[in-house]
Amino acid sequence: MMVRGRRLERGIPLQLVQEHTMANAAIPSRPPLALIVNDQEWWARSLESILAAKGYAVLRAYTGSQALITARSARPDVIFIELQLPDIDGVEVCRLLHEDADVGASVPIVLTASGAADRERRLAAYKCGAWEFVSEPLDGELLMARLSNLMKARREAERLRSEGLIDDVTGFYNLRGLARRAREMGAEAQRRRDSFACVAVAPDVDMGRGKPTMRTQAAGVVEQLGTILKGVVRGSDAVGRLGQSEFAIVTVGTATEGIATLARRIQRVVDDSQLTLENADGLLRVSAGYYAVSDFANAAVDAAEVLVRATTALREARASRTSGEIRAYQDSPSLRLPSDPSRSMSDLL
Repeated sequence: MMVRGRRLERGIPLQLVQEHTMANAAIPSRPPLALIVNDQEWWARSLESILAAKGYAVLRAYTGSQALITARSARPDVIFIELQLPDIDGVEVCRLLHEDADVGASVPIVLTASGAADRERRLAAYKCGAWEFVSEPLDGELLMARLSNLMKARREAERLRSEGLIDDVTGFYNLRGLARRAREMGAEAQRRRDSFACVAVAPDVDMGRGKPTMRTQAAGVVEQLGTILKGVVRGSDAVGRLGQSEFAIVTVGTATEGIATLARRIQRVVDDSQLTLENADGLLRVSAGYYAVSDFANAAVDAAEVLVRATTALREARASRTSGEIRAYQDSPSLRLPSDPSRSMSDLL
């Protein structure tokens, strides 16, 4: 292992790692800590040198088992995992860490490949919760640019989680957090006289009311859908989990046709991923509902109502009994909202 410039050879007790972590906790601003999980020395050293040059402290683990122990004890800010490890496949290590309450979904995990990786391996990486995928040739400048974005996202996620605005399972906004972010984005759209839109998506299967074996799979399906959404949405979009299996994406600068295209793209990626659910007929599909305003400065609705109308369209789509239905919100007497938008959100969401 390597801690702040000095290497810890294999077999050194983990107490040293824990002491390092405790010591850093007393320092107001410690350098970001990276954990590299790789038994290929030349590749790991190359990555380590790039990180160290940018001020990162580096820990090393050589097997998947060591990675699980070290990540729980040292609480790194970012984790790099090689696909080919001597004991556990890197994709499986990523999945275990992503699901580990002591690590959490907010810690960026980057899967690495010292050789070429085909599309199937890359897709498996993103499905298991990886934030990024890096392979040969290793471009240090590009890597650090990506890592900078990941670390900003992590800091923001930690801030929002401390305020109770983040969903612990997916790392997205919860309902309260998405409502707040939607108001902020709505204000931006008004200033720019730009479009403002929302698309809500959910599996066709009602996992909360199905057979017990289906309900137990709900968390896994939610995580997989969350991972897919991370790879589809833009960095400027806001994603939130509304209920057990419902998600919403809020965007600025996307009008009706654009938000409909986003809904179709999400559906296509889910179809390509071939998610399955026991006791459900065939592959899992998603339905979607959306609502968009072309000039939010002149809109008769606020940000909360846009979110509710997209969710209402989703509920209508799921009730249509047509698999993979995508529906736009239609203003009709049966769908009109109460005058108080915060009340409408709590009533309908």
